[in-house]
Amino acid sequence: MTSGVVLTALLAASTGLFLQADQHLRTLNGSCSVAATANEAEVDLRLESAACSGSERCASNQTQEPISAFLGFTLADLRREGAHVDAVIRAEAGTLTCSGAVHDGRLSGAFNFVPDPAFVDRMGQMGYRDLDEEKLQAYTLFRIGIAWVRSLQAAGVSGMDSGNLIALRIFHADTDYVHSLNALGYPAPDAGKLITLRVHHVDAEEVKQIRALGYQPTLDELIQMRIFHITPDFIQRMQARGLNHLTISKLVQIRIFNLAE
Repeated sequence: MTSGVVLTALLAASTGLFLQADQHLRTLNGSCSVAATANEAEVDLRLESAACSGSERCASNQTQEPISAFLGFTLADLRREGAHVDAVIRAEAGTLTCSGAVHDGRLSGAFNFVPDPAFVDRMGQMGYRDLDEEKLQAYTLFRIGIAWVRSLQAAGVSGMDSGNLIALRIFHADTDYVHSLNALGYPAPDAGKLITLRVHHVDAEEVKQIRALGYQPTLDELIQMRIFHITPDFIQRMQARGLNHLTISKLVQIRIFNLAE
């Protein structure tokens, strides 16, 4: 077999794989609504997949989206009673369009989400190969892009996968937060621990206050301290009682057994 024939065969095979990948990326559709919120910079976006119709187990998706995320849509459109409006969010992972009519300050209609196969291909090259339409829709709503993923990788965050990328984004576990931990001497945690730190609101400023009181907690201890409300104020109250050499473990036990009262 000549090199030209081999090359042609390889190209045909790879083209077939890409066509299969494209065929597996379905367009999602269903009902949608957009309404104003108390914050004039954002709107309430609700989506319910067509597959969820009549199913008690299938909840709708609701997010607060910035107005700036939309193309062809402004808050003024919600004051145009009866107007037909297309509210479009275009991101790296795909394009989501909510089309409908405005009634009583709410846009109600149907949505469709078209995934971007080129994004899937690029993410696959980075090791994220299990992306489906639902994840891609979430990536679009939360603006998860290639540069953001790479920034976390460059910051040393390990253990990222296509699922926890969404949690990392939702809880704002970004490079600024990682660098704030680095500045305190902590290495970049893995994705799971990074999310947990954010969920429990471990804050660099509070860590500095805790250290000023004589403690050098690990990241795991910081999470434990937040869970059991071991705050700088609580530590100072214990020290005011003459308990100046309590370990973090002892402080946690005092909380668990209500010995502080």
